[in-house]
Amino acid sequence: MAKDYVENRHESFYLIGSRVPLAHLVHLFKQGDSPEAIRSQYDTLDLEQVYGAIAFYLDNKEAAEKDIEERDREEREFVNPYPPPPELIAKLQRAREQMLARRT
Repeated sequence: MAKDYVENRHESFYLIGSRVPLAHLVHLFKQGDSPEAIRSQYDTLDLEQVYGAIAFYLDNKEAAEKDIEERDREEREFVNPYPPPPELIAKLQRAREQMLARRT
């Protein structure tokens, strides 16, 4: 008997029993993160849920991609009118450069 891990709630896909949108896991999965690495970022999920969500995505790519595009569009509409201050961008860039310098 197949177990469900994803549900359509509030016109978007979420992992059942959580507030985690499927889109968040898919973004990490597409970046090449392993299910174990994804799980480590969401302490409310277990590894079975992460694997189940990835399987759902792979089996329902068209609907999931449509949902992800819509979530991204809504986020851009919300964020674009409120760009971050230039000094914050510069501070984040310096921190990124320092972090990358430590890796080499």
